[in-house]
Amino acid sequence: MNHKSTPTRAIMRTSPFLFAIALLAACGGDADPATKEEHHDEHSQDHGPEVALTADQIKATGLITGTMERRGLKTSLKANGRLVLPPDKSALVSVLIGGIVRDIPVEEGQRVEKGQVLATLENIEFLQLQQDYLETAANLRVLEADLKRQQDLHTDQINATKTLERAQADVSSAQARSATMAAKLRMFGTDPSRLSPDAISSTFALRAPISGNLTHIAITLGQFAEPNMPLFDVVDNRGLHIDLNVFEQDIARVQVGQKVVFGHAGEPVGQHTATVFAMNKAFESDQQAILVHARLDDNGEELLPGMYIEALIMTDSTHAWSLPSEAVVSNGDEHYIFVEDEPNTFKQVAVRTGASELGYTEVVLLSELPADAKVAIKGAYYLLSELTKGSGEHNH
Repeated sequence: MNHKSTPTRAIMRTSPFLFAIALLAACGGDADPATKEEHHDEHSQDHGPEVALTADQIKATGLITGTMERRGLKTSLKANGRLVLPPDKSALVSVLIGGIVRDIPVEEGQRVEKGQVLATLENIEFLQLQQDYLETAANLRVLEADLKRQQDLHTDQINATKTLERAQADVSSAQARSATMAAKLRMFGTDPSRLSPDAISSTFALRAPISGNLTHIAITLGQFAEPNMPLFDVVDNRGLHIDLNVFEQDIARVQVGQKVVFGHAGEPVGQHTATVFAMNKAFESDQQAILVHARLDDNGEELLPGMYIEALIMTDSTHAWSLPSEAVVSNGDEHYIFVEDEPNTFKQVAVRTGASELGYTEVVLLSELPADAKVAIKGAYYLLSELTKGSGEHNH
């Protein structure tokens, strides 16, 4: 019994030691998975959802990456309006006295310069006006000569003061008639100083009062042109500006000098620019809004008076990190960008958005990213679609 019990006691004495080794071995075996699991959690939290694409997918979708950049952006105010011409850039051309149309050397749509002949008309009254002017000018010279003689005689106390005064009155009256007729001749485009009996003509020229394009011609050859009836329409589209409706609650945000970007029907906002130069000081009769006037910085041939336009008035400015607007995607009320984490693998990063201008949007990061992080600036919506359906999710 004693011989057999000795090994038993030895085994019992060594059992605690072996148990401790077994326990340490068991703990050591569990340490690696625990460590790996902890690393996996940190990695997932750092990266968030990811999308892995093949080279063919990237090529097919035209996915392009770029980096964030600091840009001067402005918040904007949406406004609608129309393209209009100021009063001095549009003209209806008519005649003071009627006449037979003898020549029309222009065509509709043609550009004309100020003073260019639009039509030649013939009228007997115009002949009579020239004759009256020449007769009055000749009589004035006679009366001025007589006045000179009367002044000399009065100096020598030969004639009466009344005679001199009568000569002075005759000269003044003739001068008034001559000046009036000269003014009438100038209205017909005739220079009185060049008029002579040999230069009398029955025709006179109708000239363009402004430079611009002829939009309408209302006469034909041989027609009698009625006085004070519009015969030509001339518009100078280089004077176009925008009238924008700005409602009462937004008036305080608008001021002279602000930039405006706009587009007409069929093109996106931002194709053209303008600058606010005036604001009305009273509401429009039919709404609680005022007209804001903006002068065009560029005037394309396709811009015409009366066109309906949509515009953004650039108000408050900010200098912020930004990306092309198509790089920012939305899922409900949340906004995201996709950053390349590994080659052809993009992680979704939540952001906040700010001001937008001319295709760029302010991006406020909610977690830190390297300054040179590559962001999907084209193809972000494709990445969001792949992530949403789960077909391209990348697991670690």
